[in-house]
Amino acid sequence: MDFTLSEEQRAIKDTFARFSDERIAPQAASLDEAHAYPRALINELCELGFAGMRYSQDEGGSGVDLVSFCLALAEIARGSMSVAGCIAMQSLMGTKFLAMLGNDDIRRRLFRPALRGEKIGAICMTEPDAGSNLGAMSSNARKVDGGYLLNGQKMWVTAAPVADFFTVFAKSGDEQKITIFLIEKDFEGLQIGRSIDKMGVWALPTSEVAFSDCFIPDSHRLSETEGDGENHLHKLLAEIRIITGAMALGIGRAALAEAVRYAGERVQFGRPINRFQAIQMKLAEMATDMEAASHLVSYAAWLKDNNKPHAKEAAMAKLNSSETAADVCDKAARVFASYGYAMEFPVQRYLRDVRFTLIGGGTSELLKLNIARELL
Repeated sequence: MDFTLSEEQRAIKDTFARFSDERIAPQAASLDEAHAYPRALINELCELGFAGMRYSQDEGGSGVDLVSFCLALAEIARGSMSVAGCIAMQSLMGTKFLAMLGNDDIRRRLFRPALRGEKIGAICMTEPDAGSNLGAMSSNARKVDGGYLLNGQKMWVTAAPVADFFTVFAKSGDEQKITIFLIEKDFEGLQIGRSIDKMGVWALPTSEVAFSDCFIPDSHRLSETEGDGENHLHKLLAEIRIITGAMALGIGRAALAEAVRYAGERVQFGRPINRFQAIQMKLAEMATDMEAASHLVSYAAWLKDNNKPHAKEAAMAKLNSSETAADVCDKAARVFASYGYAMEFPVQRYLRDVRFTLIGGGTSELLKLNIARELL
């Protein structure tokens, strides 16, 4: 592949790099401490067209390639992983199934406003006893006159407290296979449960969601046929993994930049610590590992853009970039030594937030099994 960025790709990267430096990074610590959804920044990103980047102009977007989207998302994550997680949900997982499967009314009232930041979308898949194993899902939608009655509980629902609509995966039909439904926030029987306190991404609100005889009209069954939900999810899964890898790149680069800056300022034994070989080698390892991870993410995105097989490469990119970023954040904290443990420096936030990328899109262990299956 050609690793040279086009003028358009470079312009997209530069645009969101400036936005990250000028608007996101200066607020990152305060947003984190507030534990609140960054609605103003999400609106600004939507105004810049970020939420519509992966959708065609006919759908209200700009239809840019995945490489460009990853370049932009990495820059946002460099400023704040919380903001990156929120806008990634809005731009892909929270809206994609509406774009793929929603009727004209759904697309007019919910999908298009979501691209403008006027509506917030969320997705409900994980359950207390069904994480990676979707087959263990117990949420059930029973067919009744005019629609379905949904009962069940979901965990780890990003943006649930502020969401206007939810894409929900539940079993239905005689064969009890996974079907996709759309639920709006005012539907009776929908209940936003307790907020889940997390060690990181504090400005990315996460909650439990419960459904008790929640009536879903037939018009809000997104699945074309009952039980086709898993097939539709698989179409999106590789892209989710690639963009999660891009977010890992962003936070890893932020940690590396902080370590380089601090190493030039911190004086020990009469000279900056970046004059010591132990620190130099650590920084060199971090930079090399990040560069390699960046190429793997770009390659997986390029394969997707060019309609080439990419499931294995997407899993590899997500596995490598998230593990690399976690290692880089740890090494950055070691460069800071005791100050890496202090809340006054952002490296502690990077160390907490990077673990988000180890989970989203599939755990490292699951990805290794997927990669092995592709090889064998």
